[in-house]
Amino acid sequence: MDIADRTLTVDVIAALTYWPGIIWGGQENPPDPVDLTVLPPFFDEVLQELPWWNRDWRISHVEPGVPLEIGTGHHGHPSPFTEVSVPGAVGPAGGESLPFVAKVGFAGDRLIRFHAKVGEVVLAPAVTPAGRLEPHPFARVLTGLMDLRGIPVRTMARETARSMSTIHMLRSGRHNPDPLLTREIARVLGMSEADVRVIAGLDDGSSEERRTGDGPCSGG
Repeated sequence: MDIADRTLTVDVIAALTYWPGIIWGGQENPPDPVDLTVLPPFFDEVLQELPWWNRDWRISHVEPGVPLEIGTGHHGHPSPFTEVSVPGAVGPAGGESLPFVAKVGFAGDRLIRFHAKVGEVVLAPAVTPAGRLEPHPFARVLTGLMDLRGIPVRTMARETARSMSTIHMLRSGRHNPDPLLTREIARVLGMSEADVRVIAGLDDGSSEERRTGDGPCSGG
């Protein structure tokens, strides 16, 4: 989903930053009502850019959003952008609707990122090009932990009795972590096995990887 260089209108920004259920220092309480009807067409426009999205589906309902992060220097902790979670419903005209929630990140009037969840399916921008498998999420965490500790691939391979190619594949997300390898990696990282298992998405006491429903949605 390509969202680069998308500009948000003043009305959309006002709707995304309308948080009547939230009390914070930069907003009147309660805030003046705004027009939320501008959000369904905005979400429809973004979703329609997905080549596999069902063109008959529309956002039928939205509610005021909840801020996940606020772009401000309040309390001395500046954030470069604002991210909001907006719940609602989506479905075909005259058909059964599914719960919908959008996570919208923006800086000023520029959309930075957009994630959506339809029912139990998460829609998010891909990490790799079309036609290529998405990397296992453990890859980024393992790479960061190794780099922070100054552990080179050669050392990790030697200490875990694995080939360097296996460690490279783990770091690139092309190889799934298994319980035995996770135990050995935890020892080299100086972390508990339980912590690394959680990071790797492995069920406690299970030999199988935890799977989550984060694949594409056909829209019905």
